[in-house]
Amino acid sequence: MWELVSDPYSLPRWWPRTQRVEGVEGGGAGAQWTQVLGTAEGRGVRADFRCTGAVEGERLAWEQQIPGTPFERHLRRYAVEVGLEAEGEGTAVTLTVAQTLRGLSRLGGPMMRRGQGAVLDEALDGLERALT
Repeated sequence: MWELVSDPYSLPRWWPRTQRVEGVEGGGAGAQWTQVLGTAEGRGVRADFRCTGAVEGERLAWEQQIPGTPFERHLRRYAVEVGLEAEGEGTAVTLTVAQTLRGLSRLGGPMMRRGQGAVLDEALDGLERALT
């Protein structure tokens, strides 16, 4: 499981809307990469991320680099954390998203939270598919 979640190039296998990952630099905490996310219209949108914490086999966290990007109009912060814990012969996975909206986007907060819940459910389903 750790090999899958800790390799940014594996994100298209399990993270929703990820078409591909480019330009991975470094490994573990401090690693950086660009994720190309697919839109409903079929276009690709580039988003830059940086790993903010990694404890092998236990926890991986990354955060979107927002300043100076089109995302800046709507987001102040977007961070993801994957927690792994041995459970019998398998692994319990916990996914958490921390998102801070900016400006008028804050008014859509409840809608955005529901949307993030769906993304996390899709990601868990994607992990299960990638491992079977």
